[in-house]
Amino acid sequence: MTNPAERLVDLLDLERIEVNIFRGLSPNESLQRVFGGQVAGQALVAAGRTTDGDRPVHSLHAYFLRPGRPGVPIVYQVERVRDGRSFTTRRVTAVQEGRTIFNLTASFHRPEPGSIEHQLPPRLDFPDPESLPTVATEIREHLGELPEALERMARRQPFDIRYVDRLRWTADEIKDADPRSAVWMRAVGPLGDDPLVHTCALTYASDMTLLDAVRIPVEPLWGRRGFDMASLDHAMWFHRPFRADEWFLYDQESPISTGGRGLARGRIYDREGRLLVSVVQEGLFRPV
Repeated sequence: MTNPAERLVDLLDLERIEVNIFRGLSPNESLQRVFGGQVAGQALVAAGRTTDGDRPVHSLHAYFLRPGRPGVPIVYQVERVRDGRSFTTRRVTAVQEGRTIFNLTASFHRPEPGSIEHQLPPRLDFPDPESLPTVATEIREHLGELPEALERMARRQPFDIRYVDRLRWTADEIKDADPRSAVWMRAVGPLGDDPLVHTCALTYASDMTLLDAVRIPVEPLWGRRGFDMASLDHAMWFHRPFRADEWFLYDQESPISTGGRGLARGRIYDREGRLLVSVVQEGLFRPV
């Protein structure tokens, strides 16, 4: 398959080995470690495949324990913690080459009428995604051409990403920049009609740009990195149904970075400004 969206759906289609055990592919790419969003998305698929379809996930909490090796399959072991009248809880352990690399706890809830309904409005009025350039276009404008490694990555990228603010490249542009970032995103092709696939695809995407907000006051997002960075943990709350192959706005900020760790928060909205998902992540940052 050549379509990156189709490859993403295939990546999330785990092989069931036993009742509560699944195996996921890990692309053999020239990366130091397996992309964290891939492991989180696959783990959520494993959890969801052991629940009733009438209970969508409403929250997940996860820890990245060890870097995964690209090209090596990952086994997901699901523990059925609870099956209640309204809530279902699953705990997933991701194992690669006999070592635990990731664990996740997910809670599923049957939708019910609520007595309280409110939402804070989005932070700003953002431009439409169609009016913004793609990341590849911005890099080409700055560098004249896309480096070979980024060209390969762009061809494999399952999501179209468009930064609301133009990318910063110089020290003057970075100086005094607020630790905030916002991007429009959507899958580059249809993802089918399974709601769990869309939820897991967005989980994959949620790890792609969230830590940008930590780096914005320090260095260009797409230049040479001065820091080795890695996700430490990841938490998500799913508020409303959505499709990951339709445009969504990912508004991100970093309230603090200290002690080698940076905290980032994200809010994901649809085009009507309805809050779909809330995300929090902490990352590790070490000078190269």
